[in-house]
Amino acid sequence: MSDQAARLPPSVEWRDGALILLDQRRLPLEVRYRRLTRVEEVWEAIKQLEVRGAPAIGIAAGFGIALWALDAEADSPQSLLEGLERTRVYLESSRPTAVNLAWAVRRIFRACQSEPSVAAIRARALLEAQAIQAEDAEACRKIGEHGLALLPAGATVMTICNAGAIATARYGTALAPFHLARERGLELSVIACETRPLLQGARLTTWELASIGIDVTLITDSMAAHVMKTRRIDAVIVGADRIARNGDSANKIGTYGLALLARAHGIPFYVAAPFSTIDFELADGSGIPIEERDEKEIVEIQGQRIAPEGIKVFNPAFDVTPNELIEGLITERGVIRCAELDCHQARAMG
Repeated sequence: MSDQAARLPPSVEWRDGALILLDQRRLPLEVRYRRLTRVEEVWEAIKQLEVRGAPAIGIAAGFGIALWALDAEADSPQSLLEGLERTRVYLESSRPTAVNLAWAVRRIFRACQSEPSVAAIRARALLEAQAIQAEDAEACRKIGEHGLALLPAGATVMTICNAGAIATARYGTALAPFHLARERGLELSVIACETRPLLQGARLTTWELASIGIDVTLITDSMAAHVMKTRRIDAVIVGADRIARNGDSANKIGTYGLALLARAHGIPFYVAAPFSTIDFELADGSGIPIEERDEKEIVEIQGQRIAPEGIKVFNPAFDVTPNELIEGLITERGVIRCAELDCHQARAMG
């Protein structure tokens, strides 16, 4: 059986001392890569959504801190570590909601602290970034396995935004079950919400799934209730950018509404994410920072203004779905009920 996800262009790749990024702003009309050699370019690429998806952001930031370490002038391990710490803080400022970014750069910084020399710190930063990418690919495959086991034969699943292969190292999170189903000759169908304002569902999810032959139907976000009422939807599976200790989950704006609709129609609602997306320092979703983005994302589509000049705009990029609406968290460790998260954390630490 072929690896269908491998047929898609990688979103993040380390090659010849540089970070190669798929510019996701240009999809689906153009597949274009950028070669980044400075940490400032990585910060900007994350901020401007050239790379997006919580795991992919974390991977890109990891390579960004490695880029800085490899090029930095330092006459001692201590001076290099001090600069590495400043770079970590700088990269974390690019986008606040996705916890994978902070988790990745902090992991690399901690790993480098135990190295005895400038050369060893440089080498460890890159090796740790590469390990994060490899681990994410394996975690996403396992998420796909656990997610696929939840679905009946011939299932139809609704999703929002893009939590697919191009948002991770490979396979994706919410879309991982469909990649695995395709590899195994299983027929599943996807209903993709367009995901205003930046249309990640319309531009990215439909492109990704159609590229490998998965049956996908695009709907506008406002059609979700009608589709749930009039068509058989077996589950809703979404990704996450940060999950609090009680299971409250932040994902692309519109996810909370989708969860409410799923509850009203008796459809199980799942959140798919690697365990690293769980922020055990946050008791609940009220502490998750919600990024607010440029008003142009609302009042313009592809540079064409669609709203009156001077109109007030509110543009939160994410919302938080409360744990009571979530049937389970699909992680590489299995399907975890929100009430069980503390037990899983204790086992991980023990």
